[in-house]
Amino acid sequence: MNIHQLSVHHDERQDRLLLRLNTKDQQEFRFWLTRRMTLRLMPAIQQSTVRLEAAQPGVAATDAPAQQLLTELKRDAFLQQADFATPFDNHATQWPLGVEPLLITDAHLTIKPGGTLEVAFEDKSDAAQVKSCQLHLQVSLVHGMVHLIRQASDKAEWGLLGIPAIATEASTAVISEPPRYAH
Repeated sequence: MNIHQLSVHHDERQDRLLLRLNTKDQQEFRFWLTRRMTLRLMPAIQQSTVRLEAAQPGVAATDAPAQQLLTELKRDAFLQQADFATPFDNHATQWPLGVEPLLITDAHLTIKPGGTLEVAFEDKSDAAQVKSCQLHLQVSLVHGMVHLIRQASDKAEWGLLGIPAIATEASTAVISEPPRYAH
């Protein structure tokens, strides 16, 4: 899946974040993120971003503070060049997961050797029909997604301001296997 655009919007009636991803071939993937899932997922995504940036070719940041600084610099550089002004394209012709957003009840993060973050979202709210989707995101797209989730969380007044922008040294050391998050 080649992601072309992404959007994160707070739906007041649902009190959830709607994450939408468009591909270049006009497919749209929609996901609901609850406040609880967002609180659990964001630190892990941020830790994964630090690890992704540290694994880039030519990077010599070996200790946690240097990796965090590098990630902050890369994030800032990405945000300065990113296009947040272009409206989200609502002209999808295909919805592989259906028109209704997938309610994320479980998430698995895996850093892949090619420098991407595999995000596996699952909806286990109906035990008879578990739905899932795997996304392979380049680090620049992860920076953009984190930025948009933080903006939408702030607008929702969810109180996520306590989540640090970059993972702390202690929490980075905790991830030894791919994290899994569930409601």
